[in-house]
Amino acid sequence: MTDLILADALARQIVVRYRGDGHVRFALPAALCEEPYADVLEDSLRELEGVYRVTLYRRQGKLSVFYDQHACSLHAVARCLHAALTAPAAKLQRAETIARITQRLHVAKPLQWLKAKREQARAKIDGIKSQTSLLSRLASLNLHNQPMLRNMFSERAVINFFNDLVVFFLIRVHWDMITQKWLKQPLKYRNAWFAMFYLVFLLVRFRKKA
Repeated sequence: MTDLILADALARQIVVRYRGDGHVRFALPAALCEEPYADVLEDSLRELEGVYRVTLYRRQGKLSVFYDQHACSLHAVARCLHAALTAPAAKLQRAETIARITQRLHVAKPLQWLKAKREQARAKIDGIKSQTSLLSRLASLNLHNQPMLRNMFSERAVINFFNDLVVFFLIRVHWDMITQKWLKQPLKYRNAWFAMFYLVFLLVRFRKKA
């Protein structure tokens, strides 16, 4: 919509200075005698069927068009001229938008902002690394200075803990069977009692070796 408004505003400033048989001359505003409008106007009119010569006098602000009346008309030349104003208007608007964005980026200095953020992130990572290293050293010192803590986190202590956990789990799962069936009919479930006694024997034997 903005491109059409700009094109219409420029079109209203074009004045027909001469109109003859197969020849028309326009007076153009200064904006149409500069880039990107000047080349687009000339190229668009030259591509129009029936037009055989187009000359734009940029300093004088004049546009001369010669055309074959049998293949082209003055209205066709006018329509082509008006249509050619839209593309440069859009191009000019895009260029202005890009220039404004570039200026904002230049003022904001995004590279410096990104660099500062990267330095801040690196400083945070270094701080976390130093804190982690300090905590690991403190933990190592505590384990070496306190034999009780060192024994608590030894391999055998961990194995003993998991053995006790497994025994507790087995008792919890079979508790109803032990109280309701195994104790009431020990001979019938003698295999289960043998298995339980054997597991207890292995557990006690392992503890004695520890």
